[in-house]
Amino acid sequence: MKNLKTLERLQQLHNLIAIENTGTPKELASLMQISERSIHLLIEELKDYHANICYSRSRKTYYYCENFDLKVNISVSVLTNNEVTQIFGGSYFLQTNLQIAN
Repeated sequence: MKNLKTLERLQQLHNLIAIENTGTPKELASLMQISERSIHLLIEELKDYHANICYSRSRKTYYYCENFDLKVNISVSVLTNNEVTQIFGGSYFLQTNLQIAN
């Protein structure tokens, strides 16, 4: 399972590729505050998800050669004393008086 930071970086990279505003690999690494090697690893990971990623030397940006979208959703549910707390991307919802099966 991917750690949270990797998922966040994948989403950030995807967003920049989708708007075709990544800059060179060196600029992209600086923008994302990671190494160029990490950029290449993240791009390979997107390709593992069947993203067809191209690079334009004239425009100095990565872009998707074919339609591709990535949605990262993170959800955590905590069960305690007949309460369920669900956490979604930093916000939380509290539901009480729920029946919890044994």
